[in-house]
Amino acid sequence: MRVLELGTLIAGPFAGRLLADFGAEVVKVERPGTGDPLRQWGRAPDGGESLWHLVQQRGKRSVAADLHDPTDQALVRRLALESDLLIENFRPGRLEAWGLHPAALLADNPRLIIVRISGYGQTGPMRDQPGFGTIAEAAGGLRYLTGQPEGTPTRVGLSLGDSIASLHAIYGAFVALHERERSGLGQVVDVALTESLFSLLEGILPEYGYFGVVRERTGNIAHNSAPTNAYGCGDGTEVCIAANTTRLSQALFRAIGREDLVADEELATDRGRVRRAAELDEAIGAWTGARSSDEVLATLRDRRIPVSRINSIADIVADPQFQSRGMVVPVEDPRLARPLLVPGVTPRLSRTPGRVPPLAPPLGADTEAILARLDALVVEEDEHAAGSTTAASWRATRP
Repeated sequence: MRVLELGTLIAGPFAGRLLADFGAEVVKVERPGTGDPLRQWGRAPDGGESLWHLVQQRGKRSVAADLHDPTDQALVRRLALESDLLIENFRPGRLEAWGLHPAALLADNPRLIIVRISGYGQTGPMRDQPGFGTIAEAAGGLRYLTGQPEGTPTRVGLSLGDSIASLHAIYGAFVALHERERSGLGQVVDVALTESLFSLLEGILPEYGYFGVVRERTGNIAHNSAPTNAYGCGDGTEVCIAANTTRLSQALFRAIGREDLVADEELATDRGRVRRAAELDEAIGAWTGARSSDEVLATLRDRRIPVSRINSIADIVADPQFQSRGMVVPVEDPRLARPLLVPGVTPRLSRTPGRVPPLAPPLGADTEAILARLDALVVEEDEHAAGSTTAASWRATRP
């Protein structure tokens, strides 16, 4: 599968990375000289590009082309002609302004699927407003729910809005690919960051629509199940425990030596436990607070009660579970003094599991190879219909 990636930073490129992990040929178009701004985001080796960029663009091919330049726009149209997917995450209207109108691209390549990721979507009164992941989290309802009840809404600590939109983009792309098997036709997949986050809000909308209830922040407490929370241990660490079914809660009560809670009929129901969540948390916290996290984990895991440390990245790297599943992979690269730890491929497929590809290529590293391939293609088209140019004529205009 050939993918043409025109996006920058997070949402579009993350979607492209997930496809490259499973063997898609992802051709990333970057502005000459500077490339994707992500090349400069985050920590980087001395004189090098950001480590995040090296992972985000792994397995891709880099073509240096300026989407503001008419000649380069023609080159992109040629690339779209041989692509299955085009992924972009610019503000609505940018593709059209660059002479890359989806209707024209689909006229040239009717099987093309165009995935458009933006803050608010391609339509509606807010379509022209910029919408980064942080803004989408606020507008889509997620940020309202994060943090402690008495505090202000809190950022998760990651670009969650962009990443969730990327997953929706992949989902939409594969729905469109599946439909194309029947119709033979591509289409536009319109992904809004705000809507991707809004779709995660579980029962919040129907609860509001039916009861007029606005769900508020509950911190680490689940709003509709108990007991589940973060609990401090005697060694200064914290663990998360989720014993939020009747069977699990009673197993937990026995593990902490509280047979009185097991015998309490009200606590045999979910709603009863929710009403008394604070009481249960106090009992559980008293038990964990008198023990090390190792003892808490061993005791509860022996009883198959869901529990985990709140892992830092150092904990994850040392975790035998992540190691055994190949989720922390050292990758060597001549640009780096030592191997770089990168995330493994997910999800895991039994027959075609994907692979960890090489790190991001240098800016424009594949421009000549892609041009040579275009030169070799025999494409029956007229100049006006394809809106294209030959690779040789494109080369002639470059400095």
